[in-house]
Amino acid sequence: MNGKATTTRSRLDRGRGALGPALELVHTGRAPTRAVLTAELGVTRATAGAVAAELEALGLIRVDSRPAAAAGSQGRPSHRLLVAEDGPVALAAQVHADGFRAALVGLGGRIVATAPGCVTVDEDPAQVLAAVVDAGAALLAAGGRRCVGAGLAVPSAVAEPEGTALNPLHLAWPAGAPVRDIFAALVRQAGIDGPAFTGNDVNLAALAEHRHGAGRGARDLLCVATGHRGVGGALVLDGRLHTGSSGLALEVGHLTVNPAGRPCYCGSRGCLDVEADPLAFLTAAGREPGPEVSLLQQCRDLLRTEADDPGVRAATAELIDRLGLGLAGLVNILNPDRIILGGLHGELLAADPERLRAVVADRSLWGRSGSMPIVGCALSHNSLAGAAELAWQPVLDDPLAALGHLVG
Repeated sequence: MNGKATTTRSRLDRGRGALGPALELVHTGRAPTRAVLTAELGVTRATAGAVAAELEALGLIRVDSRPAAAAGSQGRPSHRLLVAEDGPVALAAQVHADGFRAALVGLGGRIVATAPGCVTVDEDPAQVLAAVVDAGAALLAAGGRRCVGAGLAVPSAVAEPEGTALNPLHLAWPAGAPVRDIFAALVRQAGIDGPAFTGNDVNLAALAEHRHGAGRGARDLLCVATGHRGVGGALVLDGRLHTGSSGLALEVGHLTVNPAGRPCYCGSRGCLDVEADPLAFLTAAGREPGPEVSLLQQCRDLLRTEADDPGVRAATAELIDRLGLGLAGLVNILNPDRIILGGLHGELLAADPERLRAVVADRSLWGRSGSMPIVGCALSHNSLAGAAELAWQPVLDDPLAALGHLVG
C-alpha cells in the first residue's frame, strides 16, 4: 500500500466512528455540503472527506466534487453531499382501518415507489400482513434495489419488547396480536433482506416529521393526529422517539376533554379519541358518514367545499375547542417547543389557526404556550416514511456493520 493510500486509510480509521453521525446528517438534510459536514462532526476536512468517500463506496450517498457556484459567491464551492438516487431502500408498510399501503423508501425519506392495497382489512392480521409483504416484495422485484429492512406502521399501541398490538380497535384484530412476529416471519419467508420492525403509526409519523418535515429543528416535539378513526400522540425528545418503559407512552387519545361526552372504548367518557376524530366531526356537522370514501376524506371535503355551512362552521369550532383543551393539558405536562398536528387536526388548524392557538394559550400554565409554534404536518404518507425510519436506523447507527458485507 502506497503512502497516499495509507494516509487515506488512517484518516478513515480515525473517522470511522463518525460514519453513522455523518450519514444521519446527510439523511436529515443537515449536511448538504462537505464543509457543513466537517463543522457538524468537529473533524478535519480530510477526515470528513474520507468519511464521505466511504459512505459513497457503500452506495449510500453521492459526492458532487464540482458543484456550480451560487450567484455572487466567491471561492471554490464545497463538495455537495447528496443521497444516492439508486441507493438501497427500506420496505415500509402501513395498515389502517380502510386498507393498507406498501412503499419503498430511500435515504432522505424519499418514497420511490408505492403500491396501494385492499380497501377492507381482514380480521386475521396474518392474512393482511401476508398481502402487505406480497405487495412489498413485488415492488422490490420490480425496482431491483437492495433492501436494508422492513418497517410496519399499525393504528395501535405496540407493546415492547413483545411487539404485540394491544388495542387495534378500528381493525377488528384481536387485542395482543403478535404483529411484529407475524410481520418478521413473513418478511423472512419472502426472502426480503434486513430486519423487520413494527411501531405505532402516530409515533412513526412524528419520527418522520422530526427528521424530514414540519418537526425539523425542534428539540422536544409533540405530535397529535387523527387519521381514519381515533386520536394518537407521540413525543420526540432530544431527537429520539419517546415510547416509555414498554412502548405505551403518549396514549393521548384517552385524555378527557368532555366529561359528559361520548362513551369511549377504554371505558371512560369524553376522550379525545371519540370527541375529536373524523366521526366526531361528521356527527357534530350533522352529516351521516358515507361508505364511498374514508371518514377523513369526507371531513376534508366538507372543510374545503362547505366551510361556510353553519353546521360545518359549528363543528369546526367545537372540535377545535376540544382539541385545544387536550393540547393545553399536554403542554402543561410536557412543555414541548413545537406541536405538529396531522390528519383532520391539521385541517382544523388550517381552518382557524388563531382560535386553536388561543385555546391552547388560555388553558396553558402562565399563557407561555402562546408563542409556541403549532403547525401542520408537512409530509404525505408520514407514517409510511416513519416505518422506513425504523428499518433505516441500524444503517444510521453503523453503516459498515449493516451494509459493509454487501460491498466488494
